[in-house]
This record gives sequence, C-alpha cells and structure tokens, in this order.
Amino acid sequence: MEISPKQPRRFRLACCLPFIIFFGVVILVFGFVILTATEEAPDENADARKLVYGLTLNPSGFDPHFNASAELGIPLYSVYDTLVYRHPQTQGFEPGLAESWTISEDRRVYTFTLKQGVKFHDGEPFNAAAVGVNLDRIANPDFGSQKARGLLGPYYEGYALVDPYTIQIQLSQPYEPLLDGLSQVYLGIASPLALANHNDGTYQWHQVGTGPYRMKHVIPGEVLVLERNPDYTWGPPFYAKDNPNPIEIVEFRFFTDAATRDDALESGQVDMIGELLPHDSELLLGNSEVRLYPVEIPGQPLQFLFNLNRFPGSDANIRRALITATNRVAVTDIVFAGSSPVAYAPLTSVTPFYNADLESMYAYDTEEATRLFELADVTDSDENGTLDQNGVELNITILAPPWGLIPEVAQAIEGQWESLGIQVTIEQVPNFGMLLEKIDQGAWDMVAVYDFGMDASVLNSYFMTDGRNNFTGYSNPDLDQLLTLALAEPDPNTRASLYAAAQQIIMDEALILPIRDYVNLNGASSNIDGIIFSANGWWPLLNNFQWAD
Repeated sequence: MEISPKQPRRFRLACCLPFIIFFGVVILVFGFVILTATEEAPDENADARKLVYGLTLNPSGFDPHFNASAELGIPLYSVYDTLVYRHPQTQGFEPGLAESWTISEDRRVYTFTLKQGVKFHDGEPFNAAAVGVNLDRIANPDFGSQKARGLLGPYYEGYALVDPYTIQIQLSQPYEPLLDGLSQVYLGIASPLALANHNDGTYQWHQVGTGPYRMKHVIPGEVLVLERNPDYTWGPPFYAKDNPNPIEIVEFRFFTDAATRDDALESGQVDMIGELLPHDSELLLGNSEVRLYPVEIPGQPLQFLFNLNRFPGSDANIRRALITATNRVAVTDIVFAGSSPVAYAPLTSVTPFYNADLESMYAYDTEEATRLFELADVTDSDENGTLDQNGVELNITILAPPWGLIPEVAQAIEGQWESLGIQVTIEQVPNFGMLLEKIDQGAWDMVAVYDFGMDASVLNSYFMTDGRNNFTGYSNPDLDQLLTLALAEPDPNTRASLYAAAQQIIMDEALILPIRDYVNLNGASSNIDGIIFSANGWWPLLNNFQWAD
C-alpha cells in the first residue's frame, strides 16, 4: 500500500506503525546477538599469560581425519588423545585411550582394552562405540581421507565391539605399522556427538576430543585458540602429572612468510614458532630471551625424485652422474647454514631401520660424474657448452614447491650443474594440489618431495610399483617383495634387514637425489619451560609446557 502525502498525518503513522514495530524488534534482536557474540568471543587481553604460538603454514583444512598436513597436528595433538602413543624419547609404544592391548597369534586381530571414566570435551562418555564411529568415518571411501585411512593400512577389514570398553581391530593380513598409525593425530578419537552435529566441512572448526586442551575459538585463517582441560587426568605416562604453572590458553596465529618469524619471536609477538630460517636462527643465538629447539624429523629427507618415464631420467647412468655431480655439503651449508645433516638415503638418519651403509655412496666427484655421463654417451658433442646425448641436450626441469626452502635448494643445484654443462629449468609450484597436477602431467624430470613418519613403511607408497605416490614410475618385483614382507614382519631385526635391502636398491638404481635430513628449527621465549615434542618431531606436548616464572 502506498501512502499519499495528502493523507492525514495520523493515518500515515497508523499505517507505518507495524513497520516501526518490526524494525524495532529486529534492532533489539540484532543488538542482543552482537552483545552475545561479543561476550562469547575471546577477549584477547583477558589472559595476559596466554601463550601465542606461530604456525608457519595455513593448511587447506584442519580435520585430522581428512587432511594430511603435519602442521595441523601442532594444535590438534593436544585436542585429541589416541589409542596408543609413542614415547618421545624411547620411541616405544605407551598406553593412551587404550590402557592395554593384545595381538592375536596370527597378528590379524588387535584387542584394545579402553580406559574408563574418560569424557570428551562436550561431556559425552568415551567408550568402544565412540572408537567405532571414528573408524567408520575414516574408513568410509566416500569421506576421502588423505592420510588417516592409509595409516590403518591396506589390510584393514573393520572392527568388533567386544563390550563397552573393548574393541578389536581386524586385519586380513598382518600389518606391523598399525600401532604407529594409531599413535598419530590423524587417528585421534573425536566425539561422536560433535561429528553428528556437524558435516564434514564444518566439523574442523568445532572439533571435540578428550585431550588436555579443548578448542575454544576459531577464525579460519586468522586465529585458533585452545584452553586447558581442567578435568584431564588420563594422559599417557610421559605427560606431566603435576604441572605447577601450566599454560591455560594457547593462541595459534599464522606466519606463512618465513622472513617474519624471527622478528615476531624477538618482538614478543609470539612466544613460540617453528620453521625458523636457518640464517635467522643464527642471529637469535645471542638473544638471552629466546631459546632454540632444533628437532630432527624422522621419515624421508628432502629429496628429488627422478622421472624415469622420459629422458634423461630414463637412463640410470645419467641419474647416477647427476647425484655424483651434486655437492650436497655445499648445498646444506649455503641454504641451511649447516643446521641440517646431509641426506644419503631415502630415510633420515633418525628413522628406525635407516641404512647407514649408504653414506659412502655417491660422494661428490665431478670426474666420476663425467665418467658416468660418458657411459651414457653424454658429452658436449657440438661444443656449445651444454651436454647432450646424440644431439639431445641435457635440460633438467625441476618442480619446486615453495615450502622447506626447496626453491633455494633447486637454485643451488642449478648453479653447481651449470658449470658442468647441464641446463636446469626450475618450475615453481604454489601449492600441493598444483604439484600433484604437474606430476600427473609428466612434463618434468625431478620433483622435490618428502614425507614424515616414525615407521620405515613411509617408503612403500613412493617406491612400490602400485604405490599411491610412485612418482618415479619405477617398478621392481624384488623391491616390491622386500617392502611387502617388511609390512608383515614382527621381528625388528628382520624388518631392519628388509628395509636396509630396500634402501640399497633405491640408491643403487639412483631413484632419488637426497639432499638433507629435515630439521625443524623452533624458537621459544625463555619464559617457557618443559618444551618437548612428540616422537615424530613436529607436535608439541603442550600439557608439559609451563611458565618459568
């Protein structure tokens, strides 16, 4: 109804009154919502003793059941408990949410007796049924787990609920890495009620576990806040039982630009941060208010995988020559300021079953590199300064993602090879998804990758013929057999022999150019004591942190 300006004022007011009432109610409701949101949002100054922890990567997602980033475990290792843990010093398995476990004689059934009296952060009781809900979610092929499903292994068949506090995990064949997989944050146990109240996309911002800290507040891409769980009493044996001055609030913020991290630490913008640039960390040594915590990471080193599906990677002697032509000591000195050990094998030296015998292979020797090139008929036939094989020049395309100083490593290699007549094209790739696309397209010769894990089975997906990440395209029945047998072998000495032989084949065949064992350079305020990391080297045990004063 349109109001004519010629109508009496009282009539116009009567007609407008419903609208006035409506908008008045809206304003009151909106004001109440704003007030409520303000009351519920964390007051950044409410607790001056909160710990601000800098994250160095903003993962594409924070759901540990779905996403694969190691970075997400930095906050979430303290939100979730796992069925078992690995001791950060001994690396042995310790009780977690399972107080004990047994393995059947045929090693196909793992029976876990669960702790009683444990509660999720939302008050829901923890029991065997809750574990089953989590396993169903992770194993569902429609869910599309990037890592957690793989940690259950290729032989996972399901589970049986024996009683309210006993669950059996069933395998079709023995799988020795299972306990290691169950100890990782990706298989942390979430509240079934929280999972039911959120879809797969929204749960990551409303996560509920049983751990020593609970998720309090999240602004995606900006801040993630945890608060201490005062009811937590069921942690693993290496968690501090009597912390006199615990960290009540932990606020995680993102510092994706590596150049800003040391400044953030020195200025007090953060209390702790990892992935410091090696040259920046050297400058921090003179600051008494900061302590450095370098942590060697088990798993695979920073390595360049060769593409065996095209020239020049298809020629084993050329691959061997390229490794021998690389001064890896100089690369690690220039790029990492000597903070990382040189890598010699497809496992880092702190990884169980590392083969130290490989350290004598592929010493830097340009004369030996020239000899190997000549075996492959690679010379500078037209004397134009570039090596070639029957007129086809040696031009190496390297895929270089932005993390881990990989572009800088690629540039250092380029500088070394250029003097030998090897041309290098570095193709920088902005993210992991694009990297996988580039790998699938096949127009590359080397790609920089690494993977982390305490179990040597981290090799399987990269070097088995049907491995999910067999980017090299290499296929060898003998290597497949070694890696398959190692999955099922319970005796650690036999496993060590199998993995030693597998690593020997990988290096004999020159499938990789290993560069450096990964070291995470962490820095923290000297006001924090009790700093310790999980066995895998990445995840802080926030429960053990305490203020020094």
